[in-house]
Amino acid sequence: MKTLGLTLAMVLGAGAAAAQNTTITLGMQLEPPNLDPTGGAAAAIDEVVYANVFEGLTRFGPDGSIQPALARAWDVSEDGTVYTFTLVEGATFHDGSAFDAEDVKFSLDRARAEDSTNAQKQLFEGIESVEVLSPTSVRVTLSAPDGNFPFNMAWGDAVVVAPETAETNATEPVGTGPFRFADWVQGDRVELVAYEDYWGEAPALETATFRFISDPTAAFAAMMAGDLDAFPNFPAPENLIQFEADPRFEVIVGSTEGETILAMNGSAEPFSNPLVREAVAKAVDREAVIDGAMFGYGTPIGTHFAPHNPAYVDLLHLSPHDPEAARALLAEAGYPDGFETVLKLPPPAYARRGGEIIASQLRAIGIEAEIQNVEWADWLETVFRGRDYGLTIVSHTEPMDIGIYARDDYYFAYADPDFVALMDELGQTTDDGQRRALMGEAQRKIAEDYVNAYLFQLAKTGVADARLRGLWENAPTQANDLTGVRWAE
Repeated sequence: MKTLGLTLAMVLGAGAAAAQNTTITLGMQLEPPNLDPTGGAAAAIDEVVYANVFEGLTRFGPDGSIQPALARAWDVSEDGTVYTFTLVEGATFHDGSAFDAEDVKFSLDRARAEDSTNAQKQLFEGIESVEVLSPTSVRVTLSAPDGNFPFNMAWGDAVVVAPETAETNATEPVGTGPFRFADWVQGDRVELVAYEDYWGEAPALETATFRFISDPTAAFAAMMAGDLDAFPNFPAPENLIQFEADPRFEVIVGSTEGETILAMNGSAEPFSNPLVREAVAKAVDREAVIDGAMFGYGTPIGTHFAPHNPAYVDLLHLSPHDPEAARALLAEAGYPDGFETVLKLPPPAYARRGGEIIASQLRAIGIEAEIQNVEWADWLETVFRGRDYGLTIVSHTEPMDIGIYARDDYYFAYADPDFVALMDELGQTTDDGQRRALMGEAQRKIAEDYVNAYLFQLAKTGVADARLRGLWENAPTQANDLTGVRWAE
């Protein structure tokens, strides 16, 4: 009987291991406010649903390349204004309804409509018309040439949705991806399961759970206890050395598209004064923020552009740490004794920890910044939409998003006409060399106008079970793409 008992235990153990090999539990610091990437600005939405639940015409690959998705191929007219997309065949939405060109037309028309709530509506502004040529072919005509259009269509905001379910995607998302939505226990987790009728290659995983753990100490404990298989954006970089020393884990350090900035409310005094903004920028010691808040993980930036992008221009020299110059600028602006303001900080560690350091640096030049810690939903409502703030710290994780500075409704209220003209010219330029030159001009413009204080490019510091394969090292967009994730044999 003893031998039989051992055999049963071995069988049961093997069954448990097999089940684990098709299941994954990931940690996330922020819970998404909803699950519709076409109707919300929060990066946490895409971190759950991008490439997993929803798909667009194109998609970002792990190396940042633009890859086919629901469009298996596309042709561009000689003048760069007409894109003809050939769609995949046999794809269905998770409710069983068929995907076709009508869904593409609906999604693009909806995103560019006057009453659209899409957070990146500017991605679709150049579309003049969308025509269905056949169930598997759609023609998009642009008002001007745009060599960046396939890139725009890879954003999470550009995923294809069905007219029957578009209005309920916020709570019950229905896409065409390899995983379908199963459950959302608010405040705790979202659960996905593999979609059996997926049109493409079936994922190795059968179930995926995203758990929301905002507290860094709790995140560390959950990883160490084995309650999580991975935390792709681990919120406590000070703990990485402990994970590196433990053979159970792999520490994955890469780059992101996250420009971390000390944003200033340019719609009101004192930050509508460019001298004040320059003073703030020169009061900040980036290296101290990176070391103190991120434990050395992060690359200093002098403008809103990723250093790994070939078009990046190093403009750090425009805003060196110079408290004496900052005090002189404040005096010139009419604030010789400084002023008081409010520094609103969302939950991520880079904001909360960085905010404490920056408040001290600002105090050294006479600016008293009252720290207010706010939850993510409150930040979106009061800062992003309401402009009720003086300063804030946030990481903009959307890919190559310098175009936000041309938006007159954006929360830091810049939209300088010369910059808007630069973005318009960039949108109509297809030559790579000319585009790079224009992007350089744009970077210089916002850096010389000191729109915000540019801090660092957010590093992607992840922790995973050492047996996991296929997690992204870098983050060309905010996503936890599970399509290629599997457990080692």
